[in-house]
Amino acid sequence: MHLYVTGFEKLVSWKEGKTKKKQQTPKRNTEGMDPKLTEVSQLFERLKAALVRNDFDTCSRLLSQLKILLIEFKSLPPLFAETPNAIQELTLARDIYEHAVVLSVKMEDQDAFERDFFQLKPYYTDVGGRLPQSPQEYPILGLNLLRLLVQNRIAEFHTELELLSANALENPCIKHAVELEQSFMEGAYNRVLTARQTVPHETYVYFMDLLARTVRDEIAGCSEKAYDSLKVEDARQMLLLSSDQELFEYIKEEHPEWEVKNGWLVFNKAKESSASSKEIPSLQLINQTLSYARELERIV
Repeated sequence: MHLYVTGFEKLVSWKEGKTKKKQQTPKRNTEGMDPKLTEVSQLFERLKAALVRNDFDTCSRLLSQLKILLIEFKSLPPLFAETPNAIQELTLARDIYEHAVVLSVKMEDQDAFERDFFQLKPYYTDVGGRLPQSPQEYPILGLNLLRLLVQNRIAEFHTELELLSANALENPCIKHAVELEQSFMEGAYNRVLTARQTVPHETYVYFMDLLARTVRDEIAGCSEKAYDSLKVEDARQMLLLSSDQELFEYIKEEHPEWEVKNGWLVFNKAKESSASSKEIPSLQLINQTLSYARELERIV
């Protein structure tokens, strides 16, 4: 009986030891990960949590730390070194820069958006084939197109558009920016302003508000050159504002030189400032052009 119990205890002890070895295996794998990669992953989780609660100071601080740590990864642009954790490092860095772009939009910082977007772009263009496509790629590319449109950088807008694939052009985020540019070029400003209500992504609202301001400034500039004065009601409709109070606030903030008198909006001050500018010396230019033509004829 004693021998049987002893054998049973040895069997139980052997099974328990085997079970403990199995349970310790994942722990060894975790400990075997690159410490730098683990540190960056942990900081990134803190960044995402801070971004959810809109703690922008914490986000900016963590993002600066993350960018410094990413420099130590040789697998990232521009080196693209083949390291054991290259795919993990590239994916993690891409996610970090995508969150950086979203953070810049929430902070309404266009300069930071441009910097972070250009840091992110190689992960879409140069290593796109090595990584699974990010669900944030097309929304962010569309955001960049919208930014260029807001800043009236139309040539760069079309350059970026030419670099996109046929599949990208069919994406709602990209199509939204393209349709806005077409409406803007056609002068269909009412379509531009109403497009704010159908944005394909929540991050687009900031740039849509800026675009609406750009549109109103364009209308205002044309109006003060075309008219000496307008009825307040006509000016409100022309600027696509919903109330007279909004019109008065717009005038106060953007065009304090305009005057409102007896229900009329007067552009006289703007006219005076433009009239005081020097006239184009057309006769002098014609004479110079004819002189150049004669000199060219003698040379030929």
